[in-house]
Amino acid sequence: MPKEIRDLKVFLEHARRKDAKSIRIKKTVSQRVSLKPKTKFKLRCSRFLYTLVLDDPDRADKLEQSLPPGASLYLCEPYQSFDIRTGLDVKRVELKATKKK
Repeated sequence: MPKEIRDLKVFLEHARRKDAKSIRIKKTVSQRVSLKPKTKFKLRCSRFLYTLVLDDPDRADKLEQSLPPGASLYLCEPYQSFDIRTGLDVKRVELKATKKK
């Protein structure tokens, strides 16, 4: 079952647990200039998938550096999302997750 977390401290506490298996980092790019790019952190634990969404790229970089060193990090390539307001159908690029060393 997925759960959304809105607090950074709570997300880091969950990331330091023993049952945390992997963390996927997914960055989205919007077609509209006015919208900021979003970064999603998806933490896979034994029971739940925890998700944290950040709008600020600086905070996302700081969080990425403060993750536990033993965690399995997977960086997904950025893709363009569908923009509902303009009705444009944007091609979605396949996500290829690469493990960060």
